[in-house]
Amino acid sequence: MDLSKAGLTYLPTEIGQLSQLQKLNLIENQLTTLPTEIRQLSQLQRIGLSQNQLTALPAEIGLLSQLQVLYLNQNQLTALPTEIRQLSQLQTFDLSQNQLTNLPAEIGQLSELQWLNLNQNQLSSLPGEIGQLSELQELYLNNNQLTSLPAEIGQLSQLRALNLNQNQLTSLPAEIGQLPQLQTLSLENNQLTSLPQEIGQLPQLQLLYLNNNQLTSLPTEIERLSQLRALYLNNNQLTSLPAEIGQLSKLQTLELAENPLKDIAEKIR
Repeated sequence: MDLSKAGLTYLPTEIGQLSQLQKLNLIENQLTTLPTEIRQLSQLQRIGLSQNQLTALPAEIGLLSQLQVLYLNQNQLTALPTEIRQLSQLQTFDLSQNQLTNLPAEIGQLSELQWLNLNQNQLSSLPGEIGQLSELQELYLNNNQLTSLPAEIGQLSQLRALNLNQNQLTSLPAEIGQLPQLQTLSLENNQLTSLPQEIGQLPQLQLLYLNNNQLTSLPTEIERLSQLRALYLNNNQLTSLPAEIGQLSKLQTLELAENPLKDIAEKIR
């Protein structure tokens, strides 16, 4: 059912009578709440609620046991109900551009989740339970207020893309090196002064974005990133590069603008 851009300010309680409904599109309305009768949509697989004015979700959202796709981006959510733990089939969850200040520990119970977008919220930390998302492949956390990452981030064994641009990270946990499938790591516009040597333990890493940090050096272990194709280091505080960068046989792009480099090792040239 497509009710996008319909000028809706509320959803009638009768919506609960559509017990066989599988898809519901409510994008670009003026909804501020959802009726508790939404719990009766037991066959619902996809619901689009982007670009509304929702400030909270009813606990009954957890009763949508067949839900696979949930779009809630561009609302005014400040918190999530703990009942989201019941969404055992959820694979795609978009919460970008809300006002979330924290995530409930229960988010770790979304055992089928593959794609999670939390860009442009107000998160200052992540619960350790996020490491329980064993199927997660893409995690977006750009434009938040994160100052650190939990060690449990290293438990995301299926993670392929981790995006953390524009936060307040000053360091990375050693466990970042425990992500065997990671291909893209984006850390631009943070306050990193160094990288853990474990960064060299990412066997599939292809793209590493580190522009606009405070890096003064790189670990020699970077030579072990055998699949690395692009390394972006613009606008840091690097005065030299480890010669080991010359061992990166697949590297096609190396950007170093706006660093106080004094010399580049012969092996790199």
